[in-house]
This record gives sequence, C-alpha cells and structure tokens, in this order.
Amino acid sequence: MMGNSFGRMFKVTACGESYGKGLLTIVDGIPPGLKITNEMVQEELDKRKPGKSEIDSPRKETDIVDIVAGLGQEGLTTGAPIGMAIYNVDRQQVHIDQYKKVKDLIRPGHAEYTFFVKYGEFADWCGAGRASGRETVCRVAAGAIAKIILEKEGIQVIGYVKEAAGIKAKEMGFEEIQKNYRKNSINCPDLDAGEQMIKKILEIKQAGDTAGGIVEVIARNVPAGLGEPVFDKLSATIAQGLMSIGAVKGVEFGAGFGVARMKGSECNDAPYLQKGKVMFRTNNAGGLLGGISNGEDIVVRIAVKPTSTLSIEQDTVDMAKMKETKLAAVTRRDACICQRIYPVAEAMVRIAILDALYMARGYDSVCKIKNKWRQI
Repeated sequence: MMGNSFGRMFKVTACGESYGKGLLTIVDGIPPGLKITNEMVQEELDKRKPGKSEIDSPRKETDIVDIVAGLGQEGLTTGAPIGMAIYNVDRQQVHIDQYKKVKDLIRPGHAEYTFFVKYGEFADWCGAGRASGRETVCRVAAGAIAKIILEKEGIQVIGYVKEAAGIKAKEMGFEEIQKNYRKNSINCPDLDAGEQMIKKILEIKQAGDTAGGIVEVIARNVPAGLGEPVFDKLSATIAQGLMSIGAVKGVEFGAGFGVARMKGSECNDAPYLQKGKVMFRTNNAGGLLGGISNGEDIVVRIAVKPTSTLSIEQDTVDMAKMKETKLAAVTRRDACICQRIYPVAEAMVRIAILDALYMARGYDSVCKIKNKWRQI
C-alpha cells in the first residue's frame, strides 16, 4: 500500500487501522526549539473524538496521544521528526465478530470491493481497516503540530459546519464564526441553525439512516505568494489534502461552482489600495489567484457524504459466494460525520499551507531576490 505521506518540506506519514493496536504519525520538517506537549496535540484530537454527543459514533476511543520522538530532555523540539502514537482502546470482540460475520459482503458506500480488487483476501475487513475514518486521527495530530508553527506566523485556520441534513447556516463573518466556534455539538456558529441540524439528524438516525453536509474552512492572514503556478498550486495541494479524506466528495474555493452562473464582471475580484497595500473588494476567488495565495482569506468548502453504514436493508453482493444478497448493518456509526470531520479538514488545510510556506521561504532564501511586491 502506497500513498501514506503528504507534504514535501513539512511532511506527514501515517499508518494504522480501525481495529489494529493503534495509529502512528511521523512529522518531518519540525523546527528546533519549539515547545510541543501532549496537551497541545490532545486539544485538537478531542475535537474529532467519538462518543461526545448523540449524533456521534458510540465507539469509546480516548484518542490519547503520546509523543514518543522528536523532543529533547527539556521538552523542546530538537529538529528531528516528531513521532506520535495513539492507541485504539475500544476493540471489543463483539464488534470484531459483527464485522467478521459480514466480511465477504460488499457494504454499500464502503471500500470493501475496491480493497478486495487490490489486496484480495488479505484486505483488512475489520471496521474498514485502513479505509476507515479512524485513520484521520493521524491527520489531526499532525495538523496540531502545523497549528503551533502557523500561529507563530499569525495564521489562523478555522473550520465549521455550514450545512447538515439539508439545514443551512446563515452567512456569517469570520469574527462571529470565531466567537461561536464549538458552542454546540455540531460546531455550527449559527446557533439556531445548529439546533435544527441536530434535531433533523436525530430524526434521520431514528429511521436507521444517516446525513451528509458541508464544512467550510477559512484561513486568515496567509501571506500572498504561496504556491507554484502549475502542478503545485496551493489550491491544488489543499484540494488534494481535503479530497484524500474518505468521506469528502467535492471541494470548492470562494464562490466555487457558483462562478458557472456569473458573468465575468460579477466574478472578478476588483483590486484597490488601502494604506499602500493591494486589497480586493470581493473574494469570489477564495484567496487564490492562479492557484497562488493573494493575501485575502482562503475560503474552501467540502461536501461530506452521509455515513455509509446504515441500519436500513440494502442490496449487495457476497464476494465469497458471488451471489446477490441483502445487508442491514448493526455496527457502530456516526449519524452524521460533519461534526467530527471539520477538525480533519482544518488539519489538512494547515499542513498544506505550512508546506507551501516552507517552500516559498526556502525559494526566497536561496534566490535572495529583493521583491518589493511582497510588501504590498
């Protein structure tokens, strides 16, 4: 299995499965002399931890992180890779047996079929294995490290649930979103809409079904000039990071698919000067021009599919018998994934931005070009 690393200069490598002993994360590109503690990483991990509300999976994982490498005796980073271990603690035999009973069935919406095609009978059938959302704990741990470094640069990244179960939050400014961050179990800053979302999701859960939604991530104070013009656009690396999250089925920046219904005069963000600095009157581009950051807020949204595991009976195929059959899952699941996926999205955006910042600073340092435009 390949493709378990993300980033170039700030590089994250992860391993681990849903019902394995635990998950491991290695982060390369750590500056020396940083204060990083388990508690700093834990704060982020607690955002995606299951079992916190009625709409979460009831799986009781503590998600306790242990930084096992990269810190000196004084608790500061040495410049070596940071290594983190997070153990799976809720692996009861009753749940393993539930998965074993249906291990030859293709669970609709899951990766059993494609994993079977790639890995045959050796594919991990327990809890979706490496395809499980459980692997995202590694991303959040790595994103917590990126957050520590980005905050020293004054860069803020915040994610929230914009829509769930067909209920939409009102349009809100960054300050109001920040003020109401995590004030309800679904992390919708429109508190009235958040209550409606939770109520609707619980109704859907009661019927044995699940709900999807939209998560928005905003990155503020990202300097202009990050990203490369062709294959390594910042928009492209952010999109790759977000699309690599299992439940994400779409990504859009700024006005997104709305640009298809605009005229050019409506879509273009007109520049103006404010105290000798170039600003833009609108942000339909989502903070990116030519795939490169332009200094405005980077605004990106992801479409999150409904949880694939349902209690409703569905058509499927038994791969061992090559026979059509029925499946109604009894395993644990989230009624909606949005409230647990926003910290994963925050993490991937942070990692992509920090990696681009490293690349830009490295390029500038080697070229030694005095670029007056960076000041405006």
